[in-house]
Amino acid sequence: MRKRNKAILFRLTEDEAQELDRRVRRSGLTREAYLRHLIRDRVPRESPPPDYYAMMRELHAIGVNLNQIARKAHTLQVIDTSRYDEAVRLFAHTVEKITKAVVQPMEWKEGKTGKAQGGR
Repeated sequence: MRKRNKAILFRLTEDEAQELDRRVRRSGLTREAYLRHLIRDRVPRESPPPDYYAMMRELHAIGVNLNQIARKAHTLQVIDTSRYDEAVRLFAHTVEKITKAVVQPMEWKEGKTGKAQGGR
């Protein structure tokens, strides 16, 4: 059985439909997924540039190498492990920040006017 079994039909003006389609295209999501994000008070971001995923794969590969070196360093006690561990934490934090800034949907914030506001 389908998880989502409630169909909702609503009407838009031509301009509203075009704007929705434009935003959906730019997000790279389906129309349904885009609207589900909005229902959860999250504004989908535009799709990241194609090279984003290649760069992230490279960063993750570097992180894996750093982690392997750190494990060996801990075992052999040959480098300043606390300093190295801090660098690995900084690396992981940076990857997380990039992902949040580029890929993850934004949360709606309540503005002073009481209206939900999104944006970068």
